[in-house]
Formats: sequence, structure tokens, C-alpha cells
Amino acid sequence: MFITTYDEKKKKQVHYKFELMEETLYLTVNLVDRFLPRRPVVRKNLQHVGITAMLLACKYEEVTVPIVNDFIVISDEAYTRSEVLDMVTNEHNFIYLPY
Repeated sequence: MFITTYDEKKKKQVHYKFELMEETLYLTVNLVDRFLPRRPVVRKNLQHVGITAMLLACKYEEVTVPIVNDFIVISDEAYTRSEVLDMVTNEHNFIYLPY
């Protein structure tokens, strides 16, 4: 039996809304899975981590990348542009630094 969590459903909705490739979704999940063990995040900030991971995944996998403001709108404007861009730098550094 396959159980889908709420967060996975939400990521898939965003994935379909932006018409992204499946590889982008898989890379997004991979980035979140690699980030969270190194830097635990409170539950209310998981969406922030998720949209940042999706933005990074889009930069690697997609030909045309959604703009940062698209991710802000899809998150009901819970974050500012500078918060998202700061998290991109933060998440990128944590993921790609050796253990």
C-alpha cells in the first residue's frame, strides 16, 4: 500500500502547476532529505525549505526556471524575496559541503 503524506501532495501540486519535469520533483525531495538531517527546521518553516529546494532543483533540471516571485505567490506570500534568496544560499551551502 502506498501512502502519500500531505507534504508530498503539496509538492506534487506545485510541480504540476509549474509544469515541471518529474526529475525536478525527485531532485526537490532529495535536496530536502539531504538538508534536514544537517539542519533541523521547525515545522512552520518546512514550506520555506521545500520551495527553496524546488527552486534549486529547477535551476539544475529545467530549461526555463520559474522566477522567485512565482514561488512566493504559490506559498501565499508567506516569505519575502530576500528570505527565499537567503535560504537558497543557506540550503545550497549545507547540501554541498562535505560532512
